[in-house]
Formats: sequence, C-alpha cells, structure tokens
Amino acid sequence: MKKVITYGTYDLFHQGHYNLLSRAKALGDYLIVGVTSDTFDLERGKMNTCNNVMERIDAVRATGLADKIVIEEYKGQKIDDIQKYNVDIFAIGSDWEGYFDYLSEYCQVVYLPRTEGISSTQLRNERPMVRMGIIGTGSIANRFVPEAEFVNSVSVVAAYNPDKREADEFCLRHGLPHSAATPAELYALVDAVYIASPHYTHYEYAREALLAGKHVLCETPFVFREAEACELYRLAEERGLTLTVALKTAYCPAFGHLLSLLKSGVIGEIVEVNASTTTLMSEDSDKLDSRFYGGSMNENACFTLLPILKLLGTDYLNIRFYSKIKNDVDVFTKAIFQYAHGVASFQVGLGVKTEGNLVVSGTKGYAYVPAPWWKTDYFEIRYEDQNRNKKYFYPYDGEGLRYEIKDFVSSILSKDFFYSKVSKQENLVMARVQEQYMKGENVYRI
Repeated sequence: MKKVITYGTYDLFHQGHYNLLSRAKALGDYLIVGVTSDTFDLERGKMNTCNNVMERIDAVRATGLADKIVIEEYKGQKIDDIQKYNVDIFAIGSDWEGYFDYLSEYCQVVYLPRTEGISSTQLRNERPMVRMGIIGTGSIANRFVPEAEFVNSVSVVAAYNPDKREADEFCLRHGLPHSAATPAELYALVDAVYIASPHYTHYEYAREALLAGKHVLCETPFVFREAEACELYRLAEERGLTLTVALKTAYCPAFGHLLSLLKSGVIGEIVEVNASTTTLMSEDSDKLDSRFYGGSMNENACFTLLPILKLLGTDYLNIRFYSKIKNDVDVFTKAIFQYAHGVASFQVGLGVKTEGNLVVSGTKGYAYVPAPWWKTDYFEIRYEDQNRNKKYFYPYDGEGLRYEIKDFVSSILSKDFFYSKVSKQENLVMARVQEQYMKGENVYRI
C-alpha cells in the first residue's frame, strides 16, 4: 500500500483545497492529512486564520478524501510523521516548490499544481471587516491599536473618552478617523467595542454597548458582581452578540499548552494550585483609591483565579481571604480555596511584593511557571527524578493582545460554535469571588 502525506492550514476551506487533496489522494492508496494547530499557526506568525483547528479538521474530513488526519503542532513534525507512518510520498502545493526538498531523504517529494484564481488569502480579504471602537484611552488602549493591526478582518476606527481632549489626542496619535463625543456616537460608527475604561465603569459601558447591538471585548477585571455578569451574558445571548473578557493570559500559547499537558495527567492528579501576582504601586495611584474600587483583589485577582478555575474547576466548597488593609483598600490579600479533591491559594498585592510564580502540584510531579507567569513563554514540568524534568518554550509575539483580538474577531465572524478561552461559567465565578470579598464574607484582616 502506497502512503501519501500532505499538510496545510485549510482555513476557509475552498475548491483549491479540495483539488489539492484530490491530487494528493490520486498519488497513492492511503492519504494522511496534517492540519496545523491553532498554536502552531500562531507561533509561525499566522494571525490571520479565521477558522479554529476543529472547524478546519471537520472541513477536511467532510471531503471524504483523508484516510487519516493528524494535527501538526511543532516544527520538524513532518519528518517524525513520515517515519512514524512509513510514508512513501510527501505532497504539497507548487507554491512551496523546492522548499521541502530536504524531505527527499525520507520519501519521494511531489509538488502539486494549485488551483488558480482562489486562495484563503483572497477569501479572507473578501470577508466582512469588523469595525471596532475603543472606550477608554489609557495605557492598555495605546497597546491595543497597534496590536490590532496584526489581525485580519478588524479595523479600529473610533475612540471615546469622557474627556474629549484625551480622545482627540488618542485618535490623532493612532491615526483613527473618529473621536466620538458620546458613547452613542461611538456605537453608531462601529460593530464592536473594546472597553478599556477604569474597571468600575465596565458594567455600564458593556450594558450600553450590548443594548446598542454591539459585540463587546471587555478588559479585566470584568465586573464585580455575579448578577451583573449574568445580566451581561443574558443580553449578549438574547441578541446573538459576542461577549468576551480580555484576560490576556488565557490566550498566551504557553498557558494553553500548560493546561493541555496538566489535564493529560503528566503530573498525576492535581492536588494544589498556587498563583501570585503582585506589583508595587504608588499610594497616589487610582488603583489604591477606595473611591474607584481600588485594591489588590479588584486589580489582580482575575489573573490568579484563572489557573485555579481552569485546573480545579468552578465548584469550590469555600474560600477565605486574609488581607492587609491600608487607606480602606487591601494592599495585599491571600485567598485559600477548598475543593472536594484539592486546595488552591493565591496572593495579590499592590503594596506588598512576593515571587510572582505559578506552581501546580500533583501526585506524580509538579509544574513550575516562573514570574511573571501571567505572560509566560516558558514553564517546567518537574519530577522526583530530576532526569525526567522537561522545559517548554512557547513564545508569543508583541504585547500578546493580538491573540485575544484574533479570537474575538473570529468568534464574531464564525458561523458555527466558537470555543471561548475563558468560559461564561468561569467569568461568572470570578465575579462571584470578587463580590464575596467586597461583601466581607470570610475576610480576615492581618
């Protein structure tokens, strides 16, 4: 039996993809199709894919041409796959002619003619453009605009700030055509909004935008009351709108790989998760002002809650908080969770400094993610036998915001179900934890 293997992204699957697979199939008796993973595409700098990996796999499977489908996850996998599956022919489009000649050491290399007049790039360029507006023009918004330029099918066209002068300066700085005088004026110009205003304003702006029929990408922390989060999701679902929380860590390639490894059981049963996020701030900062929902919990808890909820789930049994209070806000808080089969804890601080790492303990080993773990590109899996220890590197590009922007835009344009990196339930529980703390439930001063 002659085996043929080919690879591709297969984004926005089209007739050209089908023709190429059909030609590859005709070369032998058994066709293996490698579909690039989302993270592998991102690592190669491909920010413009519109379909996620499961949608792309389904499209290849629907052709009936593939006898086997594999996911391409790392550079050099082609050689491994050719040897693993005893492949006779490697086939690829003629636009790669000469590039894969090095594989001829392992099998025959065939470059197939491509279908003229159609390509994924062409189809992406023909897709609708998501016009995006920004509410709030602070530091994170200044990073958002240049990051959005790396993402296909999105254009930032307007900004709003209650201080019109600041909005005008922001738009001039970033070349945006519209400085809106009111939120209503902004909504009339855009399809979606990025809320980067002070966090105590998130609920009102998100509610207004959803009622105006706009998709919402909201900066962290989302909201501070579970009922508010429930209402916003209800509004989004009733109107068929995308509501996403811009928790950047969830979109980092390294964090995604870490979760996949740990859930596969590489460290056994997970028993404990501990995360720290601390930053020393000036006492004059609004982030330490009780009038503006300041404090360590309100500023940083969403980051430390993320790995806890991802790895141990949302059904914690109880939680206790231990806080150092100054000027009516917490400058440091330690929280301890009890689960049915594990425990978790986190430390957040704006006036106390700790080592900002993440440690996940299991029955066979543990995962160590060094500071700053919330924007990591590196982690380690460690065991009792140090010879088994392994280091993992998954770099991300730029500020990392482009990953969450890409996901947000893809979820708007996707015709089918789109998996959110942070689930509705996780965001509801984050709001619940914040609310418990603000109500003083199980809060102890130190």
